[in-house]
Amino acid sequence: MEGCPSQTALLWDTLEWAGLHITMLKDSSEPISHYFSPPAGVAGQTPEAAQTAMRFAFFHWGLHPWAIYAVIALCLAYFQFRKGSKGLISSTFYPLLGDRVNGPIGKGIDVLAIIATAFGVATSLGLGTLQINGGLAHLFGLPSNPTVQIIIIAVITVLYLLSSTSGLDKGIKFLSNTNLVLALGLLLLTLFMGPTAFLFDTFTTTLGSYLNNLISMSLRLTPFTQGTWVANWTLFYWAWWISWAPFVGTFIARVSKGRTIKEFVICVMLVPSLLSFIWFSVFGGTALHLEMFDQAPIGSAVHQDISTALFLALEQLPLGQILSFVALFLITVFFITSAYSATFVLGMLSSEGNLHPTNRVKITWGILQSATAVVLLLSGGLEGLQTASIVAALPFAVIMVLMCYSLLKALGEEARHERKRRKEQQKKLEGFLKEV
Repeated sequence: MEGCPSQTALLWDTLEWAGLHITMLKDSSEPISHYFSPPAGVAGQTPEAAQTAMRFAFFHWGLHPWAIYAVIALCLAYFQFRKGSKGLISSTFYPLLGDRVNGPIGKGIDVLAIIATAFGVATSLGLGTLQINGGLAHLFGLPSNPTVQIIIIAVITVLYLLSSTSGLDKGIKFLSNTNLVLALGLLLLTLFMGPTAFLFDTFTTTLGSYLNNLISMSLRLTPFTQGTWVANWTLFYWAWWISWAPFVGTFIARVSKGRTIKEFVICVMLVPSLLSFIWFSVFGGTALHLEMFDQAPIGSAVHQDISTALFLALEQLPLGQILSFVALFLITVFFITSAYSATFVLGMLSSEGNLHPTNRVKITWGILQSATAVVLLLSGGLEGLQTASIVAALPFAVIMVLMCYSLLKALGEEARHERKRRKEQQKKLEGFLKEV
């Protein structure tokens, strides 16, 4: 289709989001945390705990979050490019609400999307700040406390606001692309300088275990043990991904024009999920190998400060200091690019779908999301961030279910119209042949 983004554009854009997705906080720390404190029924610090830890890391960062993003992106892309609607969440409800999407109900839907996005991004900014602070503390000895975290947020805020208001879009795009290449370079260096054979075995074994247990893990709750593990990990992640969905889905939808649904699913769900599996196998597997076989104190580091696990694991490898600096740079740049993108999405959602929100709107949202991140960090730290995501995501989860129904209804109506059109064409052709 003329003027449509290429398949490579959709794939590359999705990979950029995958890069942001997997460098937020948990690549080394989550498997180690699960290894020491696995879900109910598994003894900690055992080979079974290690396998369970990797399987749940795959589960939390694999198909499920990308399926959530795909729902939003597919709905937005279909109604925007197939039906000519605005790039707003409310526009996807036209089959259910008709012209009422332009009234108070539609406004309410968009407000819920804005709230979910704002809190989801603020949560990510808070987690990214903790990770950057952990890296600075580990590499330079800076204290890890709220004062340093507020300074980090302030500096990052100035940088991404300058970028979003001064026309530096090409520079940000170049920085984002460069960062993705560096992330892949860090991945390969860690793979081949670490326990390579162990990491390949970990990937293969965990992938099989993940696919074999996918349904049971997806429906796992703990009504009989009354444990908090699922709530602290799985439910928090689902809430975080849902609150991020309008944000990520909007960008993916923009480069999806001209793609079939099959192509879309492959690029948006399968490819980034596979990348996440590889990423966690390398960094999570390296951390587990160091903890289990090399007696490196990764577990105690996670217990004291979860944000230092990645840097401590990298420093055990050849060129470890350099790898740690590269990792800190990657996290910082992904932090800036995500905040930069968030100002655009929030500006667009609050400006009737305008693809060019004013600088005033972007500055307002940039300051608000950073201020929200600061408040959440000061009020409850990591727990406060988790609670905010869950509260913001709950109402939008209902919106997502209704979006799925609306999309199915629209696809069904289009299929019926297509069948009717073909029958009419066939009748015309038969009538023409009879006349001849």
